[in-house]
Amino acid sequence: MDNDFSSPDNTRFFNSQGEATLPIDEVKPGMICMKGIEDRLGRMLVQNGAVLNSYVIERLKQYGVTFLEVRKPGYEDVKPVKKRMSSRAQKAVRTERKPDPPKVQLDHQVKERISRGVELMYSQGTPEVLFNVSSEIADDLLNAIDANDAVALNLMELETSDEYTFNHCVDVATISMITAKNQGLSQTTVRDIGIAGILHDIGKSKVPPEVLNKPARLTTEEFNIIKKHSLYSYEMIRDIPALSDDIKKGVLEHHEKIDGSGYPYGLKGDKIAPYAKVLSVSDIYDALCTTRPYKKGYTPRESVEMLSAMTDKLDIDVLHAFFSSMILYPVDTIVRLSNGEDARVVRANPGLITRPVVVGLKSGRVYDLSSAGYLDIVIDS
Repeated sequence: MDNDFSSPDNTRFFNSQGEATLPIDEVKPGMICMKGIEDRLGRMLVQNGAVLNSYVIERLKQYGVTFLEVRKPGYEDVKPVKKRMSSRAQKAVRTERKPDPPKVQLDHQVKERISRGVELMYSQGTPEVLFNVSSEIADDLLNAIDANDAVALNLMELETSDEYTFNHCVDVATISMITAKNQGLSQTTVRDIGIAGILHDIGKSKVPPEVLNKPARLTTEEFNIIKKHSLYSYEMIRDIPALSDDIKKGVLEHHEKIDGSGYPYGLKGDKIAPYAKVLSVSDIYDALCTTRPYKKGYTPRESVEMLSAMTDKLDIDVLHAFFSSMILYPVDTIVRLSNGEDARVVRANPGLITRPVVVGLKSGRVYDLSSAGYLDIVIDS
């Protein structure tokens, strides 16, 4: 059994915190990486805290990794410090608390299947494989959305990490599908947008690895090479008859911007395909969050704030749907306010992703951070 963590072969290695340094052959899917692994160029192969799957473990073996510091699932890195609430705060929480809307959840088996599918797409890339795999992944994501009528996505639970190719296309597809659903689009359209999200960067498989994986900022010439990936992606799917023109245009135009500053054609406004407008928001958000060898990723909050400042470049209706769909501070999260008080999130303000309603743990004061009276207070952490 792949994830039998209690077998006598490896139990002896784990300490009371569920941590161990194991030979790579004894590392099981579901274990958590305790120390980031870099290749000889300093590029992160797997980040600290990442949940390992069979694909990542095999990749680490291929890179010559022999031992790995891991933790068994179910153990926390740091025991959370319990914040005491005053009786007044407890009463306010009971009165004000409203659960988050249903969120997308992907179980371990689905993640494993998706991981294998993406690896197949990027290693083979035939029209048949691209169509079959992208369709199957979109179906998996749609089933996860439909399973509990999900209308939201927890940005803190996205798989954004340094295993960029896999996580980025799946993140973009998932964000795009939830955004499309909250725009009131049909199931068929939501699924098609998911397919476009899975395929949008497949053309990067045609970009020279020394450019794509360069552990430093790109030169202008190198960036121009990278910019061709949307054209390459389109060329790889152009002749697949089962894919709609809407999907193909979404893939081709996902880097176009409303103000004409995008590529490959510098299209403006309504000239940009509808699917591309959805993919663009998701793509930019996920790229902002991602750590690269030459830059640290922005936090989800910083990335959301940067998106908010791009109304001249991104479709405003898509942005509104994105902000209405994403959960930045889940209900019951403990946050620190800029006035110095710790507070508990009790409900979201739809569309105002960075400004939920919170209750001060000591004062019991209800802060609706979207109201005029509290605009000078923000969440610090």
